[in-house]
Amino acid sequence: MSTVPEIEAAVRKLSPAELMEFSAWFWEFCPDTRDRMEEYARGGRLDPLDEEALQDLDEGQGENL
Repeated sequence: MSTVPEIEAAVRKLSPAELMEFSAWFWEFCPDTRDRMEEYARGGRLDPLDEEALQDLDEGQGENL
């Protein structure tokens, strides 16, 4: 697995549990991304995404992991 498309394809095949495990690993692997996301969250930049995700769940369009 050496290209981004191959990695993306592999990630799409993960079960929900495997995806959670991979996400936790990736979160620790990329501290710059983690720090940036935390900054975005504190600044409210992720609020619209939160609202959209919650609306999707309410409408039965999402998956509650």
